[in-house]
Amino acid sequence: MKIVADDKIPFLKGVLEKYAEVIYLPGDIITKSHLLDADALLTRSITQCNEELLSNTSVKFISSATIGDDHIDKDYCFSNNIIYTTAIGCNAAAVEQYFTAGLLALSEKYKIELTGKTIGIIGVGSIGKRVQKVCELLGLEVLLNDPPRERTEGNADFSTLEEIQEKADIITLHVPLTYGGEDKTFHLLDQLFFDGLKKPVVLINSSRGAAIDSIALKNAIEEGKIKHTIIDVWEGEPSIIIALMDLINIATPHIAGYTLEGKANGTAMVVNAVADFFKLGLKDWKPDIPSSSTMLLIDRHSLSEKEALHKIFHEVYPIFADDQQLRAKPDKFEELRRDYNYRRENNTFFLPSKGVPDQLYQKLPELGFQFHDLEINI
Repeated sequence: MKIVADDKIPFLKGVLEKYAEVIYLPGDIITKSHLLDADALLTRSITQCNEELLSNTSVKFISSATIGDDHIDKDYCFSNNIIYTTAIGCNAAAVEQYFTAGLLALSEKYKIELTGKTIGIIGVGSIGKRVQKVCELLGLEVLLNDPPRERTEGNADFSTLEEIQEKADIITLHVPLTYGGEDKTFHLLDQLFFDGLKKPVVLINSSRGAAIDSIALKNAIEEGKIKHTIIDVWEGEPSIIIALMDLINIATPHIAGYTLEGKANGTAMVVNAVADFFKLGLKDWKPDIPSSSTMLLIDRHSLSEKEALHKIFHEVYPIFADDQQLRAKPDKFEELRRDYNYRRENNTFFLPSKGVPDQLYQKLPELGFQFHDLEINI
């Protein structure tokens, strides 16, 4: 048995060698010639798994260590009996952290009061649900848009895009990228959408770059229809429009989901999917990642709830550092992703039980943080 694997899937090396010949290659140079006698391909989103790559190969199984599947030609795989899996949900906590850190950093820098504002969440799957929880904890009014869920659950809890255009102060996207059908998301936010906004909005995209028409976005920012932006995913990446990046308030190189725990989850899902498909006898494998228990200290006596929350997330994830790296080297987009120093998730951070403003006691555990019985007087 032979497996070809992207050499940037973390924690993978040495795991499957007992069961197969494993060839590790950079995802952007994997070609048909590498797959001619391969049984499985383990990949990331950088590798386009289509007819050009897969035809006349022996690949029977593809597993991607990503939540998205728009790099996989699903119709071709179905027609040629190639089974594929993704690591859907593996980095939901990481993207929640990115969203929260970004929104708080933006509100602090530009003096945006979040309480009482209305946010439209477009796409309410595993990540969108977590974002909904964060927004409610921050005191935002929430509008949900998710047509597939609405068809299943009824429209009582959901809003149309037109309602979001009319009422939202903030819009955030958490959609897969689809190019056709009634749930098409390619250029979901286009010139027509931006022209229909009733007031300037904050726009956040950490899902897929091509869900937004880049030229329309640039026009909307220049015309004042978009007031502030956080963009992690870019149409055409790794090549991005520098003139657009220069207009973005927080710009990052597609790393919203890049926590150590999220990456470990993705690799575990890949390994277990391969083991299950080929009946390797490997059950519930997970990588051994370094433990972490960082204590966060804040002065509960001098900080308000809002100030404490800003301080906590600045220490957990200082998002402007990633913004500065991309601005310094926009032509190194893929290298910045490949060599990213993975963040740690909220649940690896502790606060002393007597160390936070009283109002945060209920909110912080819901955001994943843990309390320690140690009492520290600051």
